[in-house]
Amino acid sequence: MKKLLLFPFNGNAREAASVVEAINRQQETWQLLGFIDDDPKKQGLRFGDYSVLGGREHLERDKDTFVLAVPGRPETFRQRQALIASLNMAPERFVSIIHPTASIGIDCTVGGNTLLMANVVLTANVSVGQSVVILPNTVIAHDSTLGDYCLVGASVSVSGGVTVGKNCYLGSGARIIQEASIGERSLIGLGAVVINNVAAGSVMAGNPARIIRESR
Repeated sequence: MKKLLLFPFNGNAREAASVVEAINRQQETWQLLGFIDDDPKKQGLRFGDYSVLGGREHLERDKDTFVLAVPGRPETFRQRQALIASLNMAPERFVSIIHPTASIGIDCTVGGNTLLMANVVLTANVSVGQSVVILPNTVIAHDSTLGDYCLVGASVSVSGGVTVGKNCYLGSGARIIQEASIGERSLIGLGAVVINNVAAGSVMAGNPARIIRESR
């Protein structure tokens, strides 16, 4: 089995551990060693059978180990690219983890260091970038593109032909109309219904979604 570390010790990584176990129940693929985190106060904390082993020194110590890096929250999602880059790892050490119940259609692509959770659906000719996290039960329809470093909540519906720029956050339950364009670094709030294009750096909420502030 291939050795794997998860970074950091957050909700995304704990959910990723559950995805790894689901994969291994079907076919033993990953030896999950545990978590690494920059916060010394988290060292030794546990989730199930896995603990926080320490900080970034484990990346240098265990160079034959693969890594899934899934940092980010609504408050910090725009810093995801810089934080992942700061790990200074060769691209080939990053891996994507996809739940066995996810459905990936014809001509769909998924970038490296990406996490797809249970029942995610990519219908046809969907492009998902690198370092993306998609929570359970989200559907991304035909000919849509999701940029690098995006975070997508649970039960999001992205219609056909949508373009989502890099470093965006789509809150759980959001709905995006067909052919819409979401500019990079934008946040779409919980349950928002997007029926128009969204400028880069926007924070959107409501039904229909309206801009509540800009944060470029």
